Amino acid sequence: MAIATTGVPHLDHFFSTSSARLDRWRELNAKAQAWAAGARSDRAAVDAALTQVRALEDFFAYPGPRLMKILAERITADDATGVARLVRRMSGSLLSGSYRYDTGEWETSDDAGDTVADRAPLAPGGIEARRPYFETLFVSPAPAANRIKIAQEIRRLRRAEDTMIYEPVLVGSFEDAILGTVLNGKIEAVVIYDGIPVPSQHDVPLLREFLATYHQLDTSNLAPREIGVTLARLIKRIRPELDIYLLTDRQVEKLAGDPAASMIRRVFYEVEELMEVHLNIIEGVGDRFSTPHFDNLKRYAARPISTFHALPIARGKSIIKSNWIHDMGEFYGQNLFLAESSATTGGLDSMLEPTGNIKVAQEKFARAVGADHVFFVTNGTSTSNKMVYQAVTKPGDIVIADRNCHKSHHYGMVLSGAQPLYVEAYPMTEYSMYGAVPLRTIKQAMLNLKAEGRLDRLKMLTLTNCTFDGHVYNTLRVMQECLAIKPDLLFLWDEAWFGFARFSPFLRPRTGLGAAAALEEWRASPEALKAYQDQAKELGENLDPKDPRLLERRLVPDPRKIRIRVYETDSVHKSMSCLRQGSIVAVRDEDYSKHVSAFREAVFIHASTSPNAQIIASLDVARRQMELEGYELVMRAIEIALTIRKEVSAHPIISKYFKVLGADAMIPAEFRASGFQDFLTPGTTWLTAGKAMLEDEFFLDPTRMTLVCGTAGYDGTAFKNLLADKYNIQLNKTSRNSVLLQSNINNTRSDVALLIKVLLEIAMEIEARLSEGGESERAAFAARVKSLMTDVPDLPNFSRFHDGYREDPNSVTLEGDMRSAFFAAYEEDDCEYLPLLSPKVDERLANGPEMVSANFVIPYPPGFPIMVPGQVIDASSIGFMRKLDVKEIHGYNATRGLKLIKLSALGKVGQAAPAAPAKGKAAGKK
Repeated sequence: MAIATTGVPHLDHFFSTSSARLDRWRELNAKAQAWAAGARSDRAAVDAALTQVRALEDFFAYPGPRLMKILAERITADDATGVARLVRRMSGSLLSGSYRYDTGEWETSDDAGDTVADRAPLAPGGIEARRPYFETLFVSPAPAANRIKIAQEIRRLRRAEDTMIYEPVLVGSFEDAILGTVLNGKIEAVVIYDGIPVPSQHDVPLLREFLATYHQLDTSNLAPREIGVTLARLIKRIRPELDIYLLTDRQVEKLAGDPAASMIRRVFYEVEELMEVHLNIIEGVGDRFSTPHFDNLKRYAARPISTFHALPIARGKSIIKSNWIHDMGEFYGQNLFLAESSATTGGLDSMLEPTGNIKVAQEKFARAVGADHVFFVTNGTSTSNKMVYQAVTKPGDIVIADRNCHKSHHYGMVLSGAQPLYVEAYPMTEYSMYGAVPLRTIKQAMLNLKAEGRLDRLKMLTLTNCTFDGHVYNTLRVMQECLAIKPDLLFLWDEAWFGFARFSPFLRPRTGLGAAAALEEWRASPEALKAYQDQAKELGENLDPKDPRLLERRLVPDPRKIRIRVYETDSVHKSMSCLRQGSIVAVRDEDYSKHVSAFREAVFIHASTSPNAQIIASLDVARRQMELEGYELVMRAIEIALTIRKEVSAHPIISKYFKVLGADAMIPAEFRASGFQDFLTPGTTWLTAGKAMLEDEFFLDPTRMTLVCGTAGYDGTAFKNLLADKYNIQLNKTSRNSVLLQSNINNTRSDVALLIKVLLEIAMEIEARLSEGGESERAAFAARVKSLMTDVPDLPNFSRFHDGYREDPNSVTLEGDMRSAFFAAYEEDDCEYLPLLSPKVDERLANGPEMVSANFVIPYPPGFPIMVPGQVIDASSIGFMRKLDVKEIHGYNATRGLKLIKLSALGKVGQAAPAAPAKGKAAGKK
């Protein structure tokens, strides 16, 4: 992203650069040390570096205006040694975070006569007991000269009984409040004084464009009485986790009862109750800090308990006292075993029927992600997905699904009896992967169902968001246009890889729940009904499924008829600090009451009766962390990814053999209406990326990086193994000629440094080998690259279900009874096997009879089923499998060959599962 590097910086270039501030402090420290060790002329460099630092410091508590003033005075006095000493200490404290608990970091050698309230946020006595520290943004119209005094008054409100400690950050305008919210991830609460001015004291042209583009807000036209509530609403959109308080001299009773002010936690009458404000701030952050299940588990582990239930590992005595396995106890520590129990009484709770701390923990998670309900799942999102299918679909229902979705969706439909109508993502043949499903394809499938009188049987649309490779849907647009065709359609957004996005204001609108909130807001606006009525005048109220205009334009649903029904599944363990298999089902369904009983049954069916208490605790803790520091952590993960992209692209040797694909390579231009190409394109800022996020059909998750290694002569699997075995670098997904790198909240800049060092080492080894091996080595290398990058197999599409598994073989739509085919394969006598390379395969492809797959066949990579039960196997699928050079193919036995359903067994279809409802008969009216 573009960052100003000369002159006074534009602050609005720093929307994602969480470490840019530390970089500037390190630069200042280097200049200050050089000045202390060198000539007087080095002071100019210190002045220039301080100019780069100073503007940002208005939005952070430490070092604060007092220490910054002392620093400026020492520079003016030409005290190079004093400047170097103070800058070194401040820079080190920022890097280590020690200012949050060490009073000494807030002092200088001149502080003997000051009180603690004058200088430090912490209690007397040096090292503070580690009470959680955070910062609170106070937005006040008071003159800047009074801010040090105001901060002192706020500090004097602190009490020894406070469970947390905060330091005030004072700004004086609407725009500066937005900047503080965006730049400072340690802010946990905002106190707004009514009557604040609008303009920032800084140069922020991109901020104003951001507000106009993202939030349709022209700050120059804000009425004085609207400023406070408008600011609160905007901050809540950017960072919904923050607690917001308003101090006003208006009629607080009326304002508190105004729905437009619902995002404000409490309204106070001006400054008459400052202690109440202070106590509310502590309580509000404390509510997010509270982890009901984890807190209770810690208390349980501290109790002297004798166990007479079936869990010998509980309390750990069988391990700690063992002569043979005590090393397990030494490795994990005793608390793990003290916290184990199979009981659900004595202060514990049941995950199957939660009534206590697990119930409260789930409610807190629902608040954190913007859902009405959240259900904890301790055996992964595979189970979360199957729970949803089990709860909301039944035999005969039709589900439109991305054929490349995770196998749990396919198995979920087998379990529920729902019939998949597969839609295809656009192919990325060069990299042996698929993108995402175009909205046009989804609309066409829905319109075909409507034309054939089966739209009433369509229950749900299932899409993966984001895909494994980082393709993110325009979730709001997808839901709006689909609801224009079927107003009560359910949406299952599989966000196994995208749970973290909730905590980024740039990615949140592309999540299922973020779009559901936006859709709800849109539905309530007068503009929604007008847009629909304008469309109805042109297209009619009952859309004609054969009207070609419906595929060419953005459809608008009738806001009076639509139901917002969104289910989102998140692998919390994939992107948050949660133990493996920790997952959630998040529900925002206006008709959920119709599924309460079924959902409970789905939980009983799929959830273990012996859930892991530590996984539940880690779900609870992951929520706490993301509500309190998720914003900052996600920004850092994005910045790590951008740094990797930049370093790989800019390095003269690495870039010869490796590259990270940008949006221009991953998303066809037809789906990028904004023209966005890549995060590294010159002139790109977060505003241009944000416009792409708002406008484009697909957007690329910046934290997911497809690193092409085929140009270095490595296939994805070989390169993955090389990184793991020789360099201790682990990654997950591979393709024929690439590997997928994923940055997350656990990564640091040291990880980036190691990756770049390793890529350089590999690139230099290639250089040396090509140089020393002569023409023959270069020819062999070029041939290897060509085989990986050019001679790639075409990707197969779904063919069709065999007519024996279709209700109407003449239908344009291709849904099928996969459940019956799946269970037909249980009868081995009704199945046959054909070796993949057998001539009989080619003979049957050419002359018949058709080959019908008996099971799921899933090669890794690419990781999606190229065959499903009941599917007619065509030449493209056979050709793809024959060209695969992977070792892992689920559902395929290389010794026996392809497992096929004998055509003679197709007469038994319908015996394994209930028949689908008759054509045109509503599934809900059987």
